[in-house]
Amino acid sequence: MNEVFSFGSYYPGDSALHRLDPRTKLLGGIVFLLIALLARSFVALGAIAVFIAALYGAARIPSGRALRSLAPLLAIVLVVAALNLLTNHSGRVLAALGPFQISEGSLRSCAFMAARMLLMMCGMSLVTMTTMTLDLTCAVERLLAPFARIGLPAHELGMMLGIALRFMPQFATELMCTYRAQISRGAHVTAGPLGSVRMLSSISIPLFASIFRHAETLSAAMEARCYHGEAGRTRLHPLRYRACDGVAAAILAALGACVVAIGVIAG
Repeated sequence: MNEVFSFGSYYPGDSALHRLDPRTKLLGGIVFLLIALLARSFVALGAIAVFIAALYGAARIPSGRALRSLAPLLAIVLVVAALNLLTNHSGRVLAALGPFQISEGSLRSCAFMAARMLLMMCGMSLVTMTTMTLDLTCAVERLLAPFARIGLPAHELGMMLGIALRFMPQFATELMCTYRAQISRGAHVTAGPLGSVRMLSSISIPLFASIFRHAETLSAAMEARCYHGEAGRTRLHPLRYRACDGVAAAILAALGACVVAIGVIAG
């Protein structure tokens, strides 16, 4: 069965990106988001796009898989673009409908924000596509470990993140299965917002019943395996920083310097 929810799903491989320490990739993803927010021109976004394309090539991830991973979140990009299209009124007005105006500035802002959002999603998707969920969980736990001295439950937060990442594709799969089951049982689908609300009400109850059943099964499995949190737990392959992690940090720093330089020159 084809994947229903593929955003950020792990893609097996043995590339240099796959072998990086998950802490490096997680921190690098956060830094990448900050770099994307620093971009103030299409030239800077172009440099970021070249960087992202090079990383996907280095990770040997097929372009079709990369594009499918973005499909579930394209609605967010469209909403952000539409908001910028209707709220920015700088430049020459091209069209007007009542209080809403579309100007040259709004078109530029719309395209710029859509491109920036897509690049940010591509960057974060690459982090999870090259890192297994268990490694991401361990990375979050290790990064938050210093705060455990002040009472922060680092291990529990990492475990919650791992469970959430695993349940997202499960939730999407259950949604589609429930939808098809309701249709096969003769659920009436009508066009328009009212029909969507009725269909949602017929899906939501069996959907959440199934999700809660999976959660109870997971809880019972953890109790059967005598899970008691972090105490006494070890890892077969402990996380260690290597030379390649330093190289990755230097490359990301170079991207940040490039984006800042482009902003200074353009300004």
